[in-house]
Amino acid sequence: MRKKITALLMIALLTVLTLGGCKSGSSGASTGSGGKILCLCTDLSDTFLGTLFGAMKTHASSLGATVDIVETGGSVEEQANQVAAAKAAGYTAIIMRLADASTALQMNVASNDIPIIYVNSQPSDEHLTANKYIFAGSSEEQAGQYQAEYVLSKLGNPKSLNVIIFEGEPGHAGTIGRTKAVKETLKASGCTANYVFVDYANWSADTAAYKLGIFMKTGQSVDAIFCNNDNMAIGAIEGMKKYGLDYTKIPVCGVDATTDGCASIEAGEMAFTVLQDADGQALAAVQAAVALGNGGTIEGIEYAESDGKYIYVPFTPVTASNVSQYK
Repeated sequence: MRKKITALLMIALLTVLTLGGCKSGSSGASTGSGGKILCLCTDLSDTFLGTLFGAMKTHASSLGATVDIVETGGSVEEQANQVAAAKAAGYTAIIMRLADASTALQMNVASNDIPIIYVNSQPSDEHLTANKYIFAGSSEEQAGQYQAEYVLSKLGNPKSLNVIIFEGEPGHAGTIGRTKAVKETLKASGCTANYVFVDYANWSADTAAYKLGIFMKTGQSVDAIFCNNDNMAIGAIEGMKKYGLDYTKIPVCGVDATTDGCASIEAGEMAFTVLQDADGQALAAVQAAVALGNGGTIEGIEYAESDGKYIYVPFTPVTASNVSQYK
């Protein structure tokens, strides 16, 4: 159920007990020694986002910070209202997964100078400011690069391929970056890719399976299937089973190394995924929120870029040879 912020809930947020010692914040509200952080998430039922924001709670506790997590759904208005009210509620920093990556400037303006750490959905560079409005996550291009490199190696560096790409959410940085990197890596290798089907499946297994059925009506063949996440890869494989396509010869690649994704690899179905380190991203985001909320910088945080705008936690390739480490 989507959580809607009411006046009653806002009062509750203002009276949350702090973790650890207390000090007086600029608004007069009590905060923990690590600060008081507002975390805004679009969909906590999403496997990756639920894991990411849950890990933030754990890491905040260890750093002496208080975290309040609010689910906003896909409402830009709800997110803007939450951001605008944060300073008066005593928050020292905001961590948020944007409902729409193009609205970062709007959120920056609404923040009343509270630092914002964007996660999962990366805004444009022009809307980031060093040690003020930053992104903590992973480089989406790296995920797509790893997928393409795996397929090329698996299939013996072919000169041409018929390719399906199931994309995630329209406009999402992961959708754009992962898809772009697959195409660029294939091209750079000298492989001519014929994109026989490219469509959004919105991170959904059911949608990917359904759209594979649409592809099958075209009568074309496919050599490899790239998916922007594991759910879509699993759905693609279910569709392949239905239509008699051999997933042991047509590699299917995902991203995230979810529990289900790793199980699929162990079962000999999905060929490849890329670990998106939710725990590492959560730690980076909370460390940044504590540092920036206390007037510091992200310098010294692991994987922080020298420009002060990004913390890029690396992706890790996962295949049958190492999947047991990530179950």
